[in-house]
Amino acid sequence: MLPWKRALGPLTALLLAATFLATPAVAATPTAAPTAPTSVSTAPALSASSSSGWNDYSCKPSAAHPRPVVLVHGTLGNAIDNWLGLAPYLVNRGYCVFSLDYGQLPGVPFFYGLGPIDASAGQLATYVDRVLAATGAAKVDVVGHSQGGMMPRYYLKFLGGAAKVNALVGLAPSNRGSTLLGLTRLLPYFPGAGDLLNEKTPGLADQVAGSAFLTKLNAGGDTVPGVRYTVIATRYDEVVTPYRSQFLTGPDVRNVLLQDLCPVDLSEHVAIGTIDRIAFHEVNNALDPARATPTTCASVIG
Repeated sequence: MLPWKRALGPLTALLLAATFLATPAVAATPTAAPTAPTSVSTAPALSASSSSGWNDYSCKPSAAHPRPVVLVHGTLGNAIDNWLGLAPYLVNRGYCVFSLDYGQLPGVPFFYGLGPIDASAGQLATYVDRVLAATGAAKVDVVGHSQGGMMPRYYLKFLGGAAKVNALVGLAPSNRGSTLLGLTRLLPYFPGAGDLLNEKTPGLADQVAGSAFLTKLNAGGDTVPGVRYTVIATRYDEVVTPYRSQFLTGPDVRNVLLQDLCPVDLSEHVAIGTIDRIAFHEVNNALDPARATPTTCASVIG
């Protein structure tokens, strides 16, 4: 093999990792050393509670909002940075809000969601049990961004989560993986790139369209009975592509395209989960449909 072809294998894997970036690394709260992928790290979440109002384990859900909200970050995100916009938005509207870290790799701080997704779903299961025990609620609502909007479906389908979750709201979820604008189709041309992706970052490999993980997840239908599903997507998503692959089919599913609500909304993959208040308004509607109000361009100031 020519030397340039040997070099392109690792380069392709690194390119995939960069493209799958779900959240920017901004002002990360100091965290404890990352735990093994099978345990739940709560140090960053607890650090956030003193200043932000979320991850307050003394919070008791109100009659208006009887279910705590669990926020699930995206690939390369963490429990704080992904939610600096949405978590306070929901807290200010009276919700008990919690967020977790998951999918940690040894020696990789701050950037999580890289471990095997089935193991990450087990971490979510443990965390939901903790939130339910602390709040006394019977069920939670789950809101996730990117991988965080898809991974909970594994929890619902295979780990008993359907009995503990009322609603799942996905912001740009990777429900059928991604072609990364066709980039993944190049993998067969660079021997070793796919193996490198699987070995070093299984959380990314699991999200490549057609992966064994996604085949198992989507076999037999997208949904499970008893859970309401909302998918909020943007046509300008450059990571989970094509964007319509994010949508689900089945009972109790609502698929929303932001540009149908506000044609001038230009949010892409990162912005829809981190700063877009139009998307946040639609999340609030999904969590509290009985009090939902129309989402429009004016929702940015709501």
